[in-house]
Amino acid sequence: MFELLLQGISSLFTITGLSCLLGGVFIGIIFGSVPGLSATMALALFLPITYALDPNMAVILLIALYIGGISGGLITAILTGIPGTPSSIATCFDGYPMTKRNQAFKALGVGVTFSFLGTIFSTIVLIFLSPILAKIAIKFGAYEYFAVALFSLSMLVGLSGENIWKGLISGLMGCMFATVGMDSIASVNRFTFGSEEIAYGFDVLPVLIGLFAINEIIAKADTVKTEHQNMQVITAIRMEKGLGFSLKEFFGQIKNFFVCSSLGTGIGILPGIGGGAANVMAYTVSKSISKHPEKYGTGIIDGVVASESSNNAAVGGALVPLLALGIPGDTVTAILLGGLTLHGIIPGPLMFTENVGTVYAIFTAMLFGSVVMFIMEFYGLRLFTKILSIPKHFLLPAIFLFCIIGAFGVRNNFFDVWATVLFGIIGFSFYKLSIPAAPFILGFIIGPLAEINLRRGLMFSQGDFTAFFKAPIALTFFILTGLVIVFAVKSRIKKHN
Repeated sequence: MFELLLQGISSLFTITGLSCLLGGVFIGIIFGSVPGLSATMALALFLPITYALDPNMAVILLIALYIGGISGGLITAILTGIPGTPSSIATCFDGYPMTKRNQAFKALGVGVTFSFLGTIFSTIVLIFLSPILAKIAIKFGAYEYFAVALFSLSMLVGLSGENIWKGLISGLMGCMFATVGMDSIASVNRFTFGSEEIAYGFDVLPVLIGLFAINEIIAKADTVKTEHQNMQVITAIRMEKGLGFSLKEFFGQIKNFFVCSSLGTGIGILPGIGGGAANVMAYTVSKSISKHPEKYGTGIIDGVVASESSNNAAVGGALVPLLALGIPGDTVTAILLGGLTLHGIIPGPLMFTENVGTVYAIFTAMLFGSVVMFIMEFYGLRLFTKILSIPKHFLLPAIFLFCIIGAFGVRNNFFDVWATVLFGIIGFSFYKLSIPAAPFILGFIIGPLAEINLRRGLMFSQGDFTAFFKAPIALTFFILTGLVIVFAVKSRIKKHN
């Protein structure tokens, strides 16, 4: 194994290899940090460039874009409260409140550090445990996926804040909007009102941009803040040293890191879920096991650690089924699958014997790409924080323009632009009515997974729902769902008494 890793390192440390790694991470960070762009878009745009590259160099470039794109989302999530990517939604919950308390540098330092560690954690899992984890993932069928989805939806309780009913309304609305479009099983249009554009449904990126970015832009424009306050924040940031947090704070997050990184890696392994759900679920789990859950959402590093370690851990996790089984774990790995196929490499069990050099090029690109990402973001911390000094009347229109471009670029049609505006209005309404937006996203992402696998499972069992409980893995998740609900109800009762 170590000889193969050395071969991967030797292919990486060439002029072309280093150029692909450094350039890929840098461009990925830019795509991740700009609201409306994403790691998926970065890989899609640069995929044609890989035609002219050696297969190993192509893989290094694509992996570097992936790592930079996922991590880059934390920058705008923390500084402006607008997630750069779906994987950084939960980073806003505590990262942005820290910025408003003049702790932007500290929040960025925590985010960058645990993004790096999360990627390293999942890469180690990918190298040593991919065959074992792939065998577990392959056992998941309709029954198991429905149980996992139901367990994920039970996390709505933890994301609801003080008013559980508002959280449930938000989550159910997310599930409702996810049903719009063509039914993937029966191939019939649902709630499209005769429109061909709506038949494709709502893409997650316009939903995300609208709920968090457009909403935040409207909310900021609705609130008057002086430039003097902004300059005070920048002055406070310049006084910070190192990464902005102490060793005591770092070691105090070790348990939180391992729990959330493990969860992120596990979710990444399961095809179809991805980092967008991983960071929200990890945030909720972190909050539920914390000794001070009431502080989440007020600006504590625990929430930033949970989100950033889990979403970056999902990167390595998503590569497990891709390399071992040829099954893409999310949209980005689907593009990676296309990139490998273009070079005549077919992911799957035979890849570890027929294209072992490419496999270890991926491993070394993951390890060194995360190091490059950490260095670039660390030395860019002070540069990133200068965003706060830009006057709002310049910053907000620029962000809005990027949001519209990003929404249009999803499928190159104006329907997604109007959808972004629609969800921006919904998000601002939620803001005014104190309804949390996070349950909406969880419902929108996980709702279809629950519905499709429920229907598939019932088709397999010919309408017998008891078959779901006969599957051991599914039964385990059903029990966990029940425990989450019981624990949440008991906590609410105890709190009100």
